[in-house]
Amino acid sequence: MKSFFLFITLVALTFQVRAQEYRNLLQAEGSMNELNCALLDKSEWIKYPEYTNRAEWDKLIGKHKEELIKKGEAALSYKWQVVTASDYLEFDKSGSRDIMQKPFGANVSNLEALIMAELAEGKGRFTSKMADGVWYMCEITSWVLSAHVNRAQSENTALPTFRHHIIDLTAGDLGSLLSWTYYFFHKEFDKIQPLISQRLYTNLDERIIKPYMNRSDFWWQAFNIKPGSMVNNWNPWCNFNVLTCLLLIEDDKSDLVEGVYRTMQSVDEFINYTKEDGACEEGPSYWGHAAGKMFDYLDLLKKATGGKFVIFDQSIIKNMGEYIAKSYVGDGWVVNFADASPKSSGGGKLGAIYRYGKAIESKELQQFAAHLNERSSKSNYHSGRDIYRTLENLRTEPELVSTETVISSENFVWYPQTEFCYMRNQNGVYVAAKGGYNNESHNHNDMGTFSLYVDNKPMIIDIGVGTYTRQTFSSERYSIWTMQSNYHNLPMINGVAQSYGSKFRSKNISVSKNKSSFAVDLSGAYSKEAKVETWKRSYRLLAKSNLLIEDNFVLSEIKGENQLNFMTWGQPVINSEGYVVVEKDGKSIRLNYDPQQFEAAVETVELKDNKLSRVWGKEVYRLSLTARKMKIADTYKISIEKQ
Repeated sequence: MKSFFLFITLVALTFQVRAQEYRNLLQAEGSMNELNCALLDKSEWIKYPEYTNRAEWDKLIGKHKEELIKKGEAALSYKWQVVTASDYLEFDKSGSRDIMQKPFGANVSNLEALIMAELAEGKGRFTSKMADGVWYMCEITSWVLSAHVNRAQSENTALPTFRHHIIDLTAGDLGSLLSWTYYFFHKEFDKIQPLISQRLYTNLDERIIKPYMNRSDFWWQAFNIKPGSMVNNWNPWCNFNVLTCLLLIEDDKSDLVEGVYRTMQSVDEFINYTKEDGACEEGPSYWGHAAGKMFDYLDLLKKATGGKFVIFDQSIIKNMGEYIAKSYVGDGWVVNFADASPKSSGGGKLGAIYRYGKAIESKELQQFAAHLNERSSKSNYHSGRDIYRTLENLRTEPELVSTETVISSENFVWYPQTEFCYMRNQNGVYVAAKGGYNNESHNHNDMGTFSLYVDNKPMIIDIGVGTYTRQTFSSERYSIWTMQSNYHNLPMINGVAQSYGSKFRSKNISVSKNKSSFAVDLSGAYSKEAKVETWKRSYRLLAKSNLLIEDNFVLSEIKGENQLNFMTWGQPVINSEGYVVVEKDGKSIRLNYDPQQFEAAVETVELKDNKLSRVWGKEVYRLSLTARKMKIADTYKISIEKQ
């Protein structure tokens, strides 16, 4: 057993030092010349029906035809909204993204509804209104969100420049949507006026293809990446959109080959950044636009090359896919760290989960998608402005609904490089804990935290993140309470909370599958002001009863208080004999502590942010156990049992 602990510790330390592994899997599939030989014409790889083939569209859309047409009919009376300069500048003034995003998003949503309605009906009833939307999109200065403008232009403002074009998530999404619009409808637009499709083609070239080909300084491209730099979901998400535009719009074969290969080089950097265990450090709610969007990219590349450029057999690709199934607790709840949401219905990404499972030959992933689909009360084919996913969801829906529904029920899951540990016992108790470091993508200062669920109900919780504002992604990020370690399930040491930065990381990880235990030295996540030499925290989940938490620490100096914090969904009720009862929706836990060692207190945390209150309600709670007497070295023991 000692050798097992040593192996796990060495693996964890190795991957902390070397954050990226230069696999370059896509480039290893072939050279640019080989790509040139492999790329197929659009007529060969696109399997969707021609717009005029109504029988095949009826077959593809099936039972959803009436629903899509009704959405399109509602959009016929929609008034296109002007996004003003003041709407963009509001982000500079107040930090609000919604002032600009809401009217912009409504325009895009209604355009997408018109597109899908016309594909469903095919009578030309929606074409004129659709052309108005396309023309409007070509009229506006930028397709980029106000929150994303500043980081990609030299002008220090959220108002987009008119001098050049930027590619962000939304510009890319719109580029992809409009590329499919051009593909399906440019002949129909020509019947109204050829300038419409001509202008659309020119806009796609100038707003997406040329900026991508002529610039290497978009941070998400990762072309100029430095060791230790972050590559997150923006990379596969944006590259998928660019690849779509290239494949549908670029008519020059040599430019097409160069562009596609460039996207391969960029996506390789995302795969290089991802650790071999495949876990998504941004959490399950980001999977759909991280590993999930990487899948869409790889799937599109496979189609366009006739199956010649394929890496679905690589272990890291398999691990990245199955992470979403293994991080599912049950009843819609998922293991959430950082900015990830604690709930996930799957929605429009269910089809992607299923298709990913098929691509990597994972029954676990296919059956997980089927389970989510079965428990959902609504249709899950629609993926908003991501029309490729919507069409692929429609294409594979018959397979999805006929798949057996099974979810993962492993008792112990360990991600040795990302340092996520999931433990489940026979009594319906599920515990998720993490190591890692405090500069992960969408980071919270949460190294060493844990969450606890009883019969799939979250009891000791990770609150998640509120509505994004300018402050969320600025130097003020860690002034937000949801980002701070004191509002995670972690100790405050000597009156000091955890610090932000790559150097604030785990030490001496040890795990045991046989004992269902996870242990980590937390001291590395605290600044020198905490005066902590070691703080080993261990979590051990017993087979039928308690979670045992033990903190063994040594301080170099006593400066302030030690305080153990626990965020709870239900209101803690303190008993003077040394236990606290937390109950929520008929589920109950009892947290036991030494009343001679700690003084217990409860803080009610009001949730005024709608993004948080939609999940947790009006309030959550923080249970704090403050040490009555500080010592240079001591041991704290807490047990939590299901009642």
